[in-house]
Amino acid sequence: MDLFEEFFQPLTLGKLELPNRLVMAPMTRSRAYGGLVDDLTAQYYAQRAQAGLIITEATQVSEIGQGYIQTPGLHSDEQIQAWRKVTDAVHAAGGAIVAQLVHCGRIGHPVLYAGGAVPVAPSPVGSGEVLFTPDGLLEHPVPREMTGDDIARTIADFADAARNAVQAGFDGVELHGANGFLLHQFLADGSNRRTDGYGGSIAGRIRFTLEVVEAVAAAVGPERVGLRLSPGITYNGIAESDTADLYRALVRALAPTPLAYLHVSETITRDVTWLIRQEWPGALLLCPHPTADSFPATPATGAAALREGAADAIALATMWLANPDLPARIRAGGPYNEADPGTFYGGDHRGYTDYPTLEDLA
Repeated sequence: MDLFEEFFQPLTLGKLELPNRLVMAPMTRSRAYGGLVDDLTAQYYAQRAQAGLIITEATQVSEIGQGYIQTPGLHSDEQIQAWRKVTDAVHAAGGAIVAQLVHCGRIGHPVLYAGGAVPVAPSPVGSGEVLFTPDGLLEHPVPREMTGDDIARTIADFADAARNAVQAGFDGVELHGANGFLLHQFLADGSNRRTDGYGGSIAGRIRFTLEVVEAVAAAVGPERVGLRLSPGITYNGIAESDTADLYRALVRALAPTPLAYLHVSETITRDVTWLIRQEWPGALLLCPHPTADSFPATPATGAAALREGAADAIALATMWLANPDLPARIRAGGPYNEADPGTFYGGDHRGYTDYPTLEDLA
């Protein structure tokens, strides 16, 4: 087999037929001014339509679900119409794109919400983290514990946002159950101190995620739905004391639902990835953990995971950011553009749509 030929095999995810196994991972870019994506966003994603699948930046399902400045939503007609420009551009370029839906939970701040509302979470446990704003860093407040009505409303918000995504032309949605955001906050015993049916035991802590998945699958069809997980991560102040048992139980409970895929963002050893791989009967996407001599994760890292059978497709992040024609560069053996961290978040076209392709360089 030729170098990295593993990437260039077709793959079926739900009803999507992917031409390759190179997935563009979700990356927050903080350029959705006023909560709306624009023509520059459409250009950014369309440039990367060679990906087998594009997963968008995290997109909040409600106002109280926002966690950062200048991030997009999918909870208003205006936002639906704005995203339609993006999906049209990607489809015109021959690509497929799903919207990553998120509720950030305690990773938020009253300055983000009308009337200065307090962020909500499974329990009143602060993250210990801060929000970056143009006026400086603001500490996350202790969140308000969600009531039963809050939980029901949030589940409905996810389902509504999924319907909005389909209306906006997306090929599906990915539920963000990773990186210390709301679904993850319910899963982790460090942030979920509830004593009702949504806390305590592992069965209680996985309930909210299962109900969100069920509601979204009912709204748009399970074949349009993926779920991202990040076992063992400590980002955003998250803490799990029972990672292996937690994810084994979660994946076993999810297994009867024919989702398009699970997406593992690897943050610890591959042991938990293999555990999930063994329990999950469907397609598995993997955002591989960088190695000491390969940071960020590279095509070689991903190809090795495919060869090992650890995943069905590989999601890369920073390399897609800097290389809009990443599949062509992989086939050519490089060279690769280096990403500029100074332009990762906010700003204009610089570090967003101006990375050259091989054709540009030629």
